[in-house]
Amino acid sequence: MAKRLPPLTRLGTVLVRATETWTPDGELMYYSCLMKKTLALVIIGIVSIVVTTAILGARQQTSGPAAGAQPTPPLWAFPVAPAAPRGAGGGGAAAAAPDNGPKSVPGSSVTFTQAQVRDSYNVPDWHPDGHPAMPDIVSHGRRTSVNACGYCHLPNGQGRPENSSVAGLPAQYIAQQMADFKNGVRKSSESRLGPQNLMVNIAKAATDAEVQSAAEYFSKLQLKPWIRVVETATVPTTRIAGGMFIPLEDGMKEPIGNRIIEVPENLERTELRDDASGFVAYAPVGSLKKGESLVTTGGGKTTACNICHGSDLKGLGPVPSIAGRSPSQMARQLWDMQHGARNGVWTPLMKPVVAKLNEEDLVSISAYLASLKP
Repeated sequence: MAKRLPPLTRLGTVLVRATETWTPDGELMYYSCLMKKTLALVIIGIVSIVVTTAILGARQQTSGPAAGAQPTPPLWAFPVAPAAPRGAGGGGAAAAAPDNGPKSVPGSSVTFTQAQVRDSYNVPDWHPDGHPAMPDIVSHGRRTSVNACGYCHLPNGQGRPENSSVAGLPAQYIAQQMADFKNGVRKSSESRLGPQNLMVNIAKAATDAEVQSAAEYFSKLQLKPWIRVVETATVPTTRIAGGMFIPLEDGMKEPIGNRIIEVPENLERTELRDDASGFVAYAPVGSLKKGESLVTTGGGKTTACNICHGSDLKGLGPVPSIAGRSPSQMARQLWDMQHGARNGVWTPLMKPVVAKLNEEDLVSISAYLASLKP
């Protein structure tokens, strides 16, 4: 005679209700049915977990950084002074009276007043015998539209950390970069960087004849030793002014970390725009050796630089020289190429070269290149 399970039976931790009649193999049929129902519940549970996880993941992605967001450019290479706190600058000591007396620098017989030094349409040429005669666009520019090229890049083309050294660059290369600025394919990864924004505006205003005149002038100059690279664990504390690091007068120091800190050798002469006073670049201990490996062999992460830039890294045809130039300048260009701010005719050749480099690599490469004889 057939048997029935009670209306409600506990099997382990599961409560089941049986309505079927037991047969000789009914128990097997019942447990088989129970296993199928249990499996179905497990599958439903797994699906629920997967869906919930996906939803939570989507929420995390929505609340996190935007997809494809670019990393913040390193401050040591893209120095932008922090905004002054609200209300700062009021109620302080009265500003000092302007110094209108004549200024001089070592090794020069000429003098300029502070007002003359600050006139970006009349280059303060402290050493006129140290370079060929400047074309008008380099010495005076075109007032209200195009600053004198020699004001920022200096009469001898040596440049400063906030811009670029242009001495000895191929004229074709200089003209192409001006075209890239003008056409919007060369920008800065840091939109607040004043010198680069100024360069874009100048490129848009300059005529082809003015660009060609300046390019030919700077291409004929010889880049001179300008950067003294010092490996160190600590650096002077600094402030940012005009896109450049300035040592504080308190003499305090701080760990260098993973940075290059480039400062004037002589602040007074730099502020007077003396083109015979260079810069010192502080770099982390060991960075020069690592940089040498990356530059000369690729270090398994990149391409040896001499393949394109020449055996001595002093250029090859329209490809620019990179030896002995500002590490701030070099690091900015590598970062901009890597993150899409700098494009143009030759940039696609550099894209795979910089693709795998991290910030420590940029520090090492830039420091080593700056340490080389131009």
